[in-house]
Amino acid sequence: MIHVVGGGLAGSEAAYQIAQAGYDVTIHEMRPYVMTGVHRTDKMAELVCSNSLKSVDLKNASGLLKKELRDLGSFVLDVAYRHAIPGGKALVVDRESFSDEITSILKSHPRIKIVREEITKIPDNDIWIIATGPATSDRLYEWILSTFGGGAYFFDAVAPVIDANTIDMSKIFFGNRYDDGKDYINCPMNKEEYLRFHEALVKAEVLPVEEFDKKLLFSRCQPIEEIAKSGVDAMRYGPLRPVGLGNFYAVVQLRRDNYAGTLFNIVGFQTRLKWPEQDRVFRMIPGLENAKIVRYGVMHANVYIEPYRLTDEFFRAKGRNIFFAGQITGVEGYVESIATGLYVGRNVVRMIEGRELEKFPINTMIGALIDYVTKTPKLQPMYANFGILRRNS
Repeated sequence: MIHVVGGGLAGSEAAYQIAQAGYDVTIHEMRPYVMTGVHRTDKMAELVCSNSLKSVDLKNASGLLKKELRDLGSFVLDVAYRHAIPGGKALVVDRESFSDEITSILKSHPRIKIVREEITKIPDNDIWIIATGPATSDRLYEWILSTFGGGAYFFDAVAPVIDANTIDMSKIFFGNRYDDGKDYINCPMNKEEYLRFHEALVKAEVLPVEEFDKKLLFSRCQPIEEIAKSGVDAMRYGPLRPVGLGNFYAVVQLRRDNYAGTLFNIVGFQTRLKWPEQDRVFRMIPGLENAKIVRYGVMHANVYIEPYRLTDEFFRAKGRNIFFAGQITGVEGYVESIATGLYVGRNVVRMIEGRELEKFPINTMIGALIDYVTKTPKLQPMYANFGILRRNS
């Protein structure tokens, strides 16, 4: 029997790949009986942070990764494209309908069984894939650490989502960076507005997070207030950069969150501000003076293992029939998680069939990413980028 622990992006992909190859697989998902600090539903492949799967441009590493996954028959990515909504050069999805279809397909598959329970330790029998993501339950993560050692974590955050009906459309404009698209809401700021906003943001009250002072922050998901504290112009060279949008001092962008266009999330505004402070400070943004936040930003700890110490190059625990997939392996990003799920799912099938396990070439984006996270001591989470891509030696 094959078991997948966790019904996120990686777990869904791995389970589907195995089932499509003709083998029975059980997905163990603890939600809704045990919820995490960031999930809101019990659906498979719920997108808890952004609803963007990043660029589709083949000149971008994320676009190349998507191309490779589609060529390999990624189930989750195919569903994502079916639920794409306007997002410029990014693959942006309606998170609700996306998760709904993933859940429906997995529930109706004749070889997939979904069991709602928390797995706190892995037995010695059968084949197991741990794809519990960065929000792995405390008890399972404690078992992993006590059994294998080598765990680590970093802090991540979620951006708030705004009710579109509460945005003052007279103060904003629609547009994309560098092209003629109209996919994003843009809230322009002059210098005075920006400086007032910056001062309020750096002085706002934040929720205390244990050990946050250790600065274990992933560079792409830093809270907006931490970016602001690093320098008065830091936001203008980061998420509020006006480049490609016109002659403005700073611009706050909002990205559509659903098909209907009734919800928009504030791009780059991951935060740990207290909820009343989010209302007060973010309403200083032109056009958001009366904005209603329907989903507040939150911060959480993301856990991961160190594959260099724990697994082989196939994410298989040394000496055990236990595989790891998804962000718990140290990859960062939605599509990167899908890639590891596909990689592990295909190799579990090969192992069952007595075939040699498949290693992807290191001159592919998937192969380079897996090579990097499995062979790097003291790993920091890594996303697809051309810096890790290298030629075969």
